[in-house]
This record gives sequence, structure tokens and C-alpha cells, in this order.
Amino acid sequence: MMGTEQGKGAVIVTGASRGIGAAIARKLAEDGYGVVVNYAADAAGAESVVSDIHGHGGRAIAVRADVAVPGDVADLFDRTQQEMGPLAALVNNAGTTGGQARIDEQDADKLTRLMRVNVVGPMLCAKHAVQAMSTAHGGTGGSIVNIASIAAQAPPGIPGYVPYEATKGAMVTFSRGLSNEVAPEGIRVNSVSPGVIDTAMSAETPGAKQAAATTPLGRVGRPDEIADTVSWLVSPAASYVTGADVTVSGGI
Repeated sequence: MMGTEQGKGAVIVTGASRGIGAAIARKLAEDGYGVVVNYAADAAGAESVVSDIHGHGGRAIAVRADVAVPGDVADLFDRTQQEMGPLAALVNNAGTTGGQARIDEQDADKLTRLMRVNVVGPMLCAKHAVQAMSTAHGGTGGSIVNIASIAAQAPPGIPGYVPYEATKGAMVTFSRGLSNEVAPEGIRVNSVSPGVIDTAMSAETPGAKQAAATTPLGRVGRPDEIADTVSWLVSPAASYVTGADVTVSGGI
């Protein structure tokens, strides 16, 4: 059964049709939140997550929105408030690696898409979340968690993914700055930097699992280990935590 405490408000998890996002959605539903399972293309995956949450007594809806498209983001937040009630938290999880290529072989359009999905999209989502949660706008406060990556802080990284690493570094910096900006309005902002996690994305990344074998714990992480961290950051147990980057990487 999902958590006995219902009515905690709504949580938007972007990119929640699979992997880390799906695990986060399931965990927050278990915690008693109404979960908006966002997806850009994988409708079947998103509906499967929603069905699983419903099957365990939780509340969830699937909403298609490309976080790189401003209109889609606005619609995502409108639907959340209309169908799930007041927003309690946002988890910016949607992202893309952009493909592997040296910087001198990068395509401008692909770089632009990478930045729009991994940086501009989370910022647009944060904009709407602040408008919904800020006490200055009539809200009651809330939490924003941005999913970054250990790739932003553990040189030398994976060759060919330098732009991706840069976008994740941007998320850590954005989280720290935004946390100071909105703290007086009852909103906490933190980031989580996973190491190599057992997901389809890491399976598609050359050298990822080999790198995980060199961690002190000597293994790949699990999506539920990231979900548990996000659950804590969103919860009252982390009420004095803001502007932090929590590394969940097996000791790197």
C-alpha cells in the first residue's frame, strides 16, 4: 500500500516515464503526494507508472510536455493545479545526454537542444513552480529538487560528453543561486548528483558501467537509491536543507 498520509499536495516529476524519474514518482506517491508523471514521448511508459501508483492506492496522472517548449511547460503546471491541487514540489529530472561526440564534432542544433532540455527547461519549470509555491505569490512554500550528475564534478569524465557534463554543472550552480533567491518565500532548492545508476540511459552511455566498477562501493547504483534521496529532500525531515548538492555516487 502507498503511504497512509494522503493530501500532501501535488508533485511534478519531469521525465518520469522510466528510470530514475519513474522511481522518484513511485516513491513520492508512496509518501502520500499526488504525482504528475511528466513525459515527452514515452506515453506507454508514463501510463505504466501511473497504473502502478494507482494499483498501490496512490494518486497520479500522466501529462505530456516537452520541457524545452515554454507553452508545454505552462500547460503542465496548469493541468497540475486543475487536476491535482496545490503544488508542493517540483523534481526536475528530464534530461538528455545529447549523444557522444568531441566538441569539434558537435552539431549546433543538437547542442541547442541539449541546452534547452537540460538547462532552459528546468529553469522554465522552476519559474512556474516558484509562481505556484512562493508565499510572495500567495502559496504556502515548497521544494524544488534538480537532478544533476556526478559527471559535473568528477574529472576526467566520459570522453565525448563534455557538453552534457556542462549542463549538469549548470544545474548545481542554478540550484545554489535559486535557493538563496527564494528562501525567504518558503521554497527550498537542492540538487542531487547521481553516479552511474542502473538505467537505460547509463546502459546507452559507453564506459559508464566500467567507470562505476572503480567506485569505492564497486557497483552501479539503483534508481530507488536516488528516489529515497529525493524523498528526504522534499520531506519535512530536510526542512533546514537548502542550496545543497547531495552526491549519491558510491563514493566518487
